[in-house]
Amino acid sequence: MDPNTLKALQGAAGAAGGGPYTGYIALAHDNSPRITVYPWDSGFGTKYADPATLPPHNGKGAAWTPDGADLAVAHVSSPFVSAYPWSGSGFGTKYSDPSTLPVSECYAVAFSPDGADLALAHDSSPYTTAYPWSSGFGTKYSNPSTTPTNYGQDVAFSPSGDDLAVAHHTSPYVTAYPWSSGFGTKYSDPSSLPTGTGRGVVFSPDGADIAVGHAGSPYISVYPWSSGFGTKYADPSTLPPNKGGKVAWTPDGTDLAVAHMDSPYIAVYPWSGSGFGTKYADPSTLPAGRCHTVAFSPDGADLAVGHSTSPYISVYPWSSGFGTKYADPATLPTGHGMEVRFSPA
Repeated sequence: MDPNTLKALQGAAGAAGGGPYTGYIALAHDNSPRITVYPWDSGFGTKYADPATLPPHNGKGAAWTPDGADLAVAHVSSPFVSAYPWSGSGFGTKYSDPSTLPVSECYAVAFSPDGADLALAHDSSPYTTAYPWSSGFGTKYSNPSTTPTNYGQDVAFSPSGDDLAVAHHTSPYVTAYPWSSGFGTKYSDPSSLPTGTGRGVVFSPDGADIAVGHAGSPYISVYPWSSGFGTKYADPSTLPPNKGGKVAWTPDGTDLAVAHMDSPYIAVYPWSGSGFGTKYADPSTLPAGRCHTVAFSPDGADLAVGHSTSPYISVYPWSSGFGTKYADPATLPTGHGMEVRFSPA
């Protein structure tokens, strides 16, 4: 099932009295064990046991399959990606490494909406690598004929699975391709480029827009998307104060969040077909340090950020604005929160 359809169904169930989302929240982070997972039920449960075979170095990215049955971690030393079966009992035995490894440290990982493919962003040419996925890695797809221009920082599939975008270090800072069991011919660059290193990229839940978090002001850029980039939307009236990181829409597409490097570390805006609305008030309890990553729960009722200072993860209720921060987990992650992801179910 398309993950956005799943999210919509979960949100509808909650609205009909089915209760709030319950599932899992994963954080890829610096320092062993490099991936930490908690049950989530309007707050953190007891941390799951670490996987028996840990990622060998700092975790930079994490992604669940759309059915929540597998969890992948991008990390900075060989084999550069580790993937595990997942159940209510926690981590299963690590899947075998891909037969052809990514060429260098990976910063991000994403599964396609149908769960049939896995894509990575990494720091050496070809800067993005993709594999078929079926409870394990298939044979690596051919590299794109036109690669991103420098190291990949983030990667995202469109909700339809027909497109794949990579945020990267040098101009044009974002590169997108048609996707159909492999890379198609690169789309034309946007006419107004992001202004610095692309550090996050995401498609809107309806696939009509694409957002890029980047290192130069205005720190977030959004474009209409229709098999290519449209004319950039006007910048928000209140900009993030420094480098933008990962970006996330609510499941219904009505709010857009960007993690960034200076206080208040997270900025969230209403979003409509017209573009940015007035920035929401900052949370009363700010994240403890610069934020790298942001994610909304599948029902849109919670917002999580990963950041550079203990407790490394902070989660807030979300209802067109921040609620009071949830209590920190009893067992904290051990290093900088680099990628936070709620499970899809």
